[in-house]
Amino acid sequence: MPYDDALARRNAIILAVAMGFAGANASVVIATGALVGKLLAPSADWATAPVTAFVVGTALATMPAAWMMRIMGRRDAYRIGAAFGVLAGLLAAWSVKEGLFWSFLAATALCGCYQAFVISYRFGAADSASPAFRPRAISYVVLGGLASAVIGPQLVIHTKDLMPPYTFLPSYIGQAVVAALAILVLGSLRFQPVPSVENGAEPSRPMREIFASSRLRVAVACGAIAQALMNLIMTATPLAMIGCDHTTTDATLAIQWHIVGMYLPGFFTGNLIARFGVYPVMIAGLGLLSLCGVVSLSGITVSHFFIALILLGLGWNFAFVGASSLVADGLKPAERTKVQGINDLIVFATTSVASLSAGKILAVFGWGTLNVTIFPFVGAAAILVLWLIRDEKKRAMSPAN
Repeated sequence: MPYDDALARRNAIILAVAMGFAGANASVVIATGALVGKLLAPSADWATAPVTAFVVGTALATMPAAWMMRIMGRRDAYRIGAAFGVLAGLLAAWSVKEGLFWSFLAATALCGCYQAFVISYRFGAADSASPAFRPRAISYVVLGGLASAVIGPQLVIHTKDLMPPYTFLPSYIGQAVVAALAILVLGSLRFQPVPSVENGAEPSRPMREIFASSRLRVAVACGAIAQALMNLIMTATPLAMIGCDHTTTDATLAIQWHIVGMYLPGFFTGNLIARFGVYPVMIAGLGLLSLCGVVSLSGITVSHFFIALILLGLGWNFAFVGASSLVADGLKPAERTKVQGINDLIVFATTSVASLSAGKILAVFGWGTLNVTIFPFVGAAAILVLWLIRDEKKRAMSPAN
């Protein structure tokens, strides 16, 4: 399939706009899920279960989403995914009104199904891009999430008390409306048809052969670690802030600034990768994740939470965009949706464990211990990246090359 950077740029811009609306889905769940869970759950241990259901829903839907993209094309699949978002918002609103915890879990799981399509936007932008433009295309889409840093949290802040005594019910209605807007935007996408083997395309390699690539394995592992650590800290933050006598608005704004940190680097992450290479950018991201842990352990004022979450977002962006760029490299058109689906399944299955653990670790061991868990995982990811750099240098210097 020939490269078409003009088409890739057009799709990246459309997907960036859609990401602004679609990203609000995750923002609303993250900002409110644990707080609503605490109100509806049978015990405090279950407070973060709605966020966990969101992550589990994402993990379970990644492969079906990849299958739908392969069968019907990305545009139609993305629009169906956004329809899940509309349904999820309405179900969540009804669950809050009726006080039904398990129904609310089902709603956040549906939000996760929507998210399984949203996280593939970055790969959709890269589909027809040349290797040189690919990191920028991915970065454009991630940048689109910056709008969601405003839309999602501000939606919560300005609507949560509009229908007393049903706190947050209007926020979920707003989430459904924003998902409907995403459906409209996604209708403008246009992708190159994926050539079939019968029409001369290269056939897909066996998965074992594809995942024999050390670069792909390290990319998947680092993406999973970055996403899981980000989710671990982010999920527990609203509960930790309320526990430290900060307000719900403070907690929501902390999430908003965290999301700004996640997506603002989209202005320059692709350029940094193009200039310095993907590995230094990933290492910088892992360093920022460690710095988040240091700041969190140094105090519990509102400023400490805000700064730590901004660093968490920045570190995630560098590490995750870098890992996503590596995953997108070297795949044949026939392999992309399936391999990317497997990647996202691994990433969000790992994140599910982190999300489920967040509430328990916070309740039993406290905020400090939760942040200490950052360091060994960041260290493991850094070792993998450094090993890959060394391995690729050795391969490049071998007589065969």
